[in-house]
Amino acid sequence: MSARFLLDTSTVSEPMKKTPDPALVAKLEAHAHESVLAAPVWHELLYGCRLLPTGKRREGLETYLREVVYATMAILPYDVAAAAWHAEERARLDKEGLPAPFVDGQIAAIAKSKDLILVTVNVRDFQRFEGLRIENWSSTRKRTS
Repeated sequence: MSARFLLDTSTVSEPMKKTPDPALVAKLEAHAHESVLAAPVWHELLYGCRLLPTGKRREGLETYLREVVYATMAILPYDVAAAAWHAEERARLDKEGLPAPFVDGQIAAIAKSKDLILVTVNVRDFQRFEGLRIENWSSTRKRTS
């Protein structure tokens, strides 16, 4: 099956929390075969892991990233189509006084340019982007960044 979902950092990192959201984890498992990552999400995951002190927590995250995430999900680049859409949206948002974090724009652009649904717990961070399809698989539905 082809990709349908682009997973945000908040979604991919959920299984490694001390008390992960069971609904979100179940959706991840159900849709793993049709989920991908954006290169900026991969960066955020690795960067966050590298900031942790050496120890069991970091080792567990490194194993999860290497053996589960990287081994099972394609990582899509920020390409020319994504850059063009991002530039248009960034200019529109800046003119409206609603600038968005650059990395969020990159993630949104990759999802939009590949016609994927962006799955995030932080829906509010992405709602300002026009034409972007967003889903929140969290059972709480109210979590923000």
